Amino acid sequence: MKRSVLWAESAIEELDKTIAYIAARNPMAARKVYGEIHKAGDDLGVAATGRRGRVTGTYEKVITGRPYIIAYAFLPLAAGGEAVVILHVIHTARDWLEDHWPG
Repeated sequence: MKRSVLWAESAIEELDKTIAYIAARNPMAARKVYGEIHKAGDDLGVAATGRRGRVTGTYEKVITGRPYIIAYAFLPLAAGGEAVVILHVIHTARDWLEDHWPG
């Protein structure tokens, strides 16, 4: 079953900041990282293969070969089924407490 994948504003902002930071140093690398993170997010619609998240009710998908985690949850749809909602794009060097997003 293919699910819709929705990006929360918080995830879009975090991704934009990440890509801008990388692009200032290496534009080609920024395009590659952007594509890899977006593909990993889109792939969650086909197979949500992440681990249970540190924040209750969420899941985390580690981006293979990159120091980033996509935090996501499932959203029930009125018409039935569910969508994947990408909540955050987080660098793995960031610390965060159980049940809190990094600040």
